[in-house]
Amino acid sequence: MAPEPVRAAGGVLWRPAGDSIEVCVVHRPYLRDWSLPKGKLDDAEHPLAAAVREVLEETGVHGEPQLRLPEVAYTMPNGAAKTVEFWLMRALDGPAAAPADPTEVDTVVFLSPADAVARLSYPDDRRLVEQVAGLPPVTAVTALVRHGHAGKRGEFAGEDDLRPIDERGRAEAETLGLVVSLIGPRRLVSAGPLRCRQTLEPLAARLGLHIETDPAFAEPADVDEVPATVRAAAARLAELRDGDRAAVSSQGKVIPGLLARLDGADDPGPYRTRKGSGWVLTWSGDRLLALSRI
Repeated sequence: MAPEPVRAAGGVLWRPAGDSIEVCVVHRPYLRDWSLPKGKLDDAEHPLAAAVREVLEETGVHGEPQLRLPEVAYTMPNGAAKTVEFWLMRALDGPAAAPADPTEVDTVVFLSPADAVARLSYPDDRRLVEQVAGLPPVTAVTALVRHGHAGKRGEFAGEDDLRPIDERGRAEAETLGLVVSLIGPRRLVSAGPLRCRQTLEPLAARLGLHIETDPAFAEPADVDEVPATVRAAAARLAELRDGDRAAVSSQGKVIPGLLARLDGADDPGPYRTRKGSGWVLTWSGDRLLALSRI
């Protein structure tokens, strides 16, 4: 029987250095190698939460996720397939702690991208650093989520805007609250329906923020009005991008067209978003640099 697949997550952790950046690499004494910080997921842990946790444990530095990088996949010596989800993370200001376990990581250094590439032991890690070195500056990050499950519309007797999230939706909202909090939003914006607002409530409780209501992100009653709604939502999202970092809760008929418009695509199909899930939008100026599913 083949070994169980292994899921892991990590980060390319960077900090400003003059007109350039420095990237964090770690030495693992038990493997005698130099690596990007990473580690296995804990049971049902969300990969983004695991990436932030592992970076903190291995480097002693808090990293703020900015965009998802290409996944790395390889076969371990025991034959198990291993995948590692990597995120670009900016190192937050403040003193660094010691790595959690010196038997796993005994040296943490920040190096120029060129020196990091020269130091790293593995081609996949080197390729990730080279990709990060070629990125334009990240100037803004926005979270966009679809509300959690809220039962069936036909089974709710009241006004649809008052339909609440159900038990599954509450669990999804709790997960989103944890994951979206990692990017550090300072403003929470919701479409009008109750289920959209309730999806942000665990996040609001974590961060001590209030939730604003903005009709720009709500589905129109008439499907023919969706294109106009998408245009208005895109303009509003651009305004939010240029202010405090925001997390936005919207609806399933708005999000695909909104993301396609921002991404310069004609087909909204690839941007369909499951209830209780969402995206991290990463900007460089007014250019949408990346869309990362969460």
